[in-house]
Amino acid sequence: MTRPICFTLFMLYLTPLGPTASWAQSPAGPAAGLEQNRPQLVQALLCESIENFKPVNRSDVFPVSQGTVMCFTDFDMVPRETEIYHVWIKRDDLVYRKRLVLRPPRWASVSSIKLREADKGPWRVEIRDGDGRLYAILRFSITE
Repeated sequence: MTRPICFTLFMLYLTPLGPTASWAQSPAGPAAGLEQNRPQLVQALLCESIENFKPVNRSDVFPVSQGTVMCFTDFDMVPRETEIYHVWIKRDDLVYRKRLVLRPPRWASVSSIKLREADKGPWRVEIRDGDGRLYAILRFSITE
């Protein structure tokens, strides 16, 4: 018997922040977004919370007592309304696939998972576009 996992979603509109940070893994890199007329993923990370439209306490390891893990993505050069997905995977089992909509000219989105004791172990979040193309993979662990 499984318990449902609660998720929250925040969508944030951000003004340009200047030079931006990196993300975990990206098979094509930032230039691919420009070449394919797709939004450019500027930043993708996992964190404890969002304050003042910014991620707080970035990490790759979260204690279950933290209660929540958030996936933050920031896209620039969004040419038109575009859907992306945050795909939450525990070990190799799909847990949740959250559809998010990006809007021009720049857009950041957040999805989250509430943690339970049963969630300990390796996880990943895949950032994908509406056609299933991979932008990035964020790997993390839930611990004691």
